[in-house]
Amino acid sequence: MAGKKKTPLRKCVVTNDMKPKKELIRIVRTPEGNVLIDPTSKKAGRGAYISLDKEVILDAKKKDILSKHLKVAVPLEIYEELVAETTKGKFK
Repeated sequence: MAGKKKTPLRKCVVTNDMKPKKELIRIVRTPEGNVLIDPTSKKAGRGAYISLDKEVILDAKKKDILSKHLKVAVPLEIYEELVAETTKGKFK
C-alpha cells in the first residue's frame, strides 16, 4: 500500500476535465477582491483552475468563465498573461 503518492487532481473550469494539478494553473480572487495568477496554488482566496492550453484560455475569455467562477470581473490582462505563459511554458 505505502510508497506511491497520489497525484492531486483538479477540474479545469472550462473543459470540466480532471487533470493532475501540475497541468493546470490556478487563478485566485483574494479576500480583498483582486484577481491574480497563482502558480504556487497557495494564495488565500477563491480559486479556479484552468488548463495551460491557449485554446482553453481563449475560450474562457470569450465566455467569461473565470468571472463567473470567481464572482468578480476578471481583467483582460489576466487572460493576456495566461496566453503569454502558454507560449513560453513558464508555469510548467
